[in-house]
Amino acid sequence: MKSMLRSALAAFVALAVACVAGERGVVADIVILNARVWTGAASGPGAEAVAVKGERIIGVGTTEEMKKLAGKSTRLVDAGRGSLLPGLIDSHTHFLSGGFSLHSVQLRAASSREEFARLIAEKAGELGKGAWVLNGEWDHELFNPVELPRRDWIDALTPDNPVCVNRLDGHMALCNSLALRLAGVGRETVAPPGGEIVRDPRTGEPTGILKDTAMNLVYRVVPEPSFEEKLGAARLALRHAAEHGLTTVHDMADAGDFEVFQELLRKDELSCRVVVYIPVTEVDVLRRLRMKTPFGSPLLKLGGLKGFVDGSLGSGTAFFFEPYADDPSRSNRGLLHGQMFPEGIMEERLLAVDKAGLQAAVHAIGDRANALLLDMFERIEARNGGRDRRWRIEHAQHLRPEDIGRFGSMKVIASVQPYHASDDGRWAENKIGRERCRTAYAFKSLLEGGATLALGSDWTVAPLDPIQGLWAAVTRRTLDGKNPDGWYPEQRLSLEEALRGYTWNGAFAEFAEKDKGSIEVGKLADLTVLDRDLFALPPEDINTARVLMTVMNGRVVYEKE
Repeated sequence: MKSMLRSALAAFVALAVACVAGERGVVADIVILNARVWTGAASGPGAEAVAVKGERIIGVGTTEEMKKLAGKSTRLVDAGRGSLLPGLIDSHTHFLSGGFSLHSVQLRAASSREEFARLIAEKAGELGKGAWVLNGEWDHELFNPVELPRRDWIDALTPDNPVCVNRLDGHMALCNSLALRLAGVGRETVAPPGGEIVRDPRTGEPTGILKDTAMNLVYRVVPEPSFEEKLGAARLALRHAAEHGLTTVHDMADAGDFEVFQELLRKDELSCRVVVYIPVTEVDVLRRLRMKTPFGSPLLKLGGLKGFVDGSLGSGTAFFFEPYADDPSRSNRGLLHGQMFPEGIMEERLLAVDKAGLQAAVHAIGDRANALLLDMFERIEARNGGRDRRWRIEHAQHLRPEDIGRFGSMKVIASVQPYHASDDGRWAENKIGRERCRTAYAFKSLLEGGATLALGSDWTVAPLDPIQGLWAAVTRRTLDGKNPDGWYPEQRLSLEEALRGYTWNGAFAEFAEKDKGSIEVGKLADLTVLDRDLFALPPEDINTARVLMTVMNGRVVYEKE
């Protein structure tokens, strides 16, 4: 009853505002009509149109009501009964890197060593002698048989081009012999803490695979892109985001990336709001400036500091209590990230982050990594006292049952990526067994435990497209088609829950829920229009929806031709 009263009151207020605006002669810039409006707020049933003036929403109601706010200069958009959503928010991307990946070698679909090698050779020929072949996003789980690639697959094909192509999770890379030689990596090279140089068991020579911090041995000799090249990559990424209905992205970035987006802001070229998280190792810089996060403008903000506890499941570097099931030696429990060394340094940094009033977003994938991080958060709060931290655990993929409820009780945001469940679900049981998979990608259990779920893609690890993320969240189908009813279907989200994860919860995760994340009068005019009503589709068909229009800050930044 209370919910119905709130909905009726909200609908009345929206109509009253629209009528007052009409009486005062306020003319909307854009009115989107004939839509199935999901407001993400208690705005009452029957909303089918939204009116926008400048950068704000000035009306939400029926098509006839919103037509009253239109004038001769108003642009009228017929949504054709498609979904009209709050502007979609991706809470975890590697945005600038994603821009570079769009014109790099594309290895994600390579399913054999022959195809893998051919694509790299073709890109080397296209780039020309001496150019580095980078990115790639390969997935060795697609190979038959499943095996890690080796430098001898590509050495003869790339004699004049150094190659360093990463696995799609970014925690493992293959380098050819030329790249290893330029970096000085050989048989005697010792891996840094938090990394591994994979070696041939017969010869002791590097196979070309470097894991986690060992990748930095080669990355440090890769030429830095010019500022103009970075601007070009950012423009590609922004266009890609607009095409997929995104109006905000959270970028887990390097500190220097902020400058790139500042320049685009200065040039009025930001077609998507960008919230940048920089490495936790930069905490002293922000602390000296006495900066609090989030800091910046509604279009570009410094969100906080990003840290790492461990690696990834696919690379065998996520940190677990028990060994990997596919490890013959039964000794591999994963790796702590290099940021965890020397022992205790991560907790010192997070303590400094908290004392300075900054937000932390920390990567943890394995169950032991998540438990360690939750313990750190708990100790830090005990020392510094309570406040609205909105600390985030990025990925939170594999959890012990006893740790799931801690997210809600400690008010830790679970920043999770639904597409990973559909992707990794093809092979995760081979890596860690069925029992641990029961609480892997445990979205519903986290939600029921009181956690806030901020949903994202982890692009370029997964596609940037949030529609694919919604499909994965509500179906839990795996990409190989072997789980039509869902992989551990008890962890499926409802469509409303998933949409909230891509809207209001994403805004909450960046302290911006009062300004965006729902369609309400007075909020920023960030809107996503789809070509069909998501709520009328069977869950398995959600991924067939397409973006018709993206509106950011009251401006149409994408329109399907």
